[in-house]
Amino acid sequence: MSDNPPRLTPPPAGYADWLAELKTRIHTAQQRATLAVNRELVLLYWQIGRDILARQAEQGWGAKVIERLAEDLRAAFPEVKGFSRANLMYMRAFAEAWPDAEIVQQAVGQLPWGHNLVLLTRLKNAEQRLAYARSAIAHGWSRNVLNIHIETRLLERQGAALTNFELTLPKPQSDLARESLKDPYRLDFLGLGREAGEREIENALVKHITEFLLELGAGFAFVGRQVLLDVAGDEFFIDLLFYHLKLRCYVVIELKGGKFKPEHLGQLSFYLAAVDAQVKHPQDAPTIGLLLCKSKNKVVAEYALRNNTQPLGVAEYQLLDSLPAELQTSLPSIEQIERELAGEGR
Repeated sequence: MSDNPPRLTPPPAGYADWLAELKTRIHTAQQRATLAVNRELVLLYWQIGRDILARQAEQGWGAKVIERLAEDLRAAFPEVKGFSRANLMYMRAFAEAWPDAEIVQQAVGQLPWGHNLVLLTRLKNAEQRLAYARSAIAHGWSRNVLNIHIETRLLERQGAALTNFELTLPKPQSDLARESLKDPYRLDFLGLGREAGEREIENALVKHITEFLLELGAGFAFVGRQVLLDVAGDEFFIDLLFYHLKLRCYVVIELKGGKFKPEHLGQLSFYLAAVDAQVKHPQDAPTIGLLLCKSKNKVVAEYALRNNTQPLGVAEYQLLDSLPAELQTSLPSIEQIERELAGEGR
């Protein structure tokens, strides 16, 4: 008897498309099942935490009840992970942070428990926690990415650059463009000192273009550095040229190693006009300019932007990490329960 597997007949017409559709439906169902299990787990943790809070408040139970509860639950459910004293303390803190069940069900409940641990330990403000939770859901951030964005204060910097977009771009383009810029830009990944010059910074940014694109944010695509513009025989060079896939426009970035000066915007405006005339496709939105400087006088920058007809933004860059340090917490470290929670949908 032959060991060769039977030869399959050629699939009928339309089979490949049907198979692809089935694969998509199965994958979607698997994702929904995972999300449903996660929501139930997070809701259970919230309910346990709420009960602990209520009984401690109403019946005067002390902190030692958590240790006793951990022992009893692990004895009753030896196959279930997550009932350590440390994790029960997180459940209590979780319920205390989110007293509204609706927020748990509609927002943070969509995140894995590991993400919620990051929110609890790294942020103390409910508004900030909710903002980062919603961004993590919208962009599909992993726990590590969420942690990095909190550490670099991404949302606090997003949309903070000084711009004149409201005056020079139509809505909703102006709002989207404003949200695409930050202030300050954190460039400590370059490993440069505070006195680094413009060309040194530019060289380092191109060398570390992947990290710079992550810092710029979603949608930016690198086009080139020292991009030549030939204007009636005179040559000009753009420091850095990008294209924004969501805004559908070119973004010119100019670096200035010192303090902002109003005349910097004149040069940048000229580059925008040249890109619009020579590079921009008719279907592209107007080119945006971003001036990155070491420091700026906010009022001077606002005055300089006010009467400019080109869409421009001004932001500072930081070569060394001078952003707020990580917030401390009295909760156990996440590492204490890493091993226990392995496989629980981190």
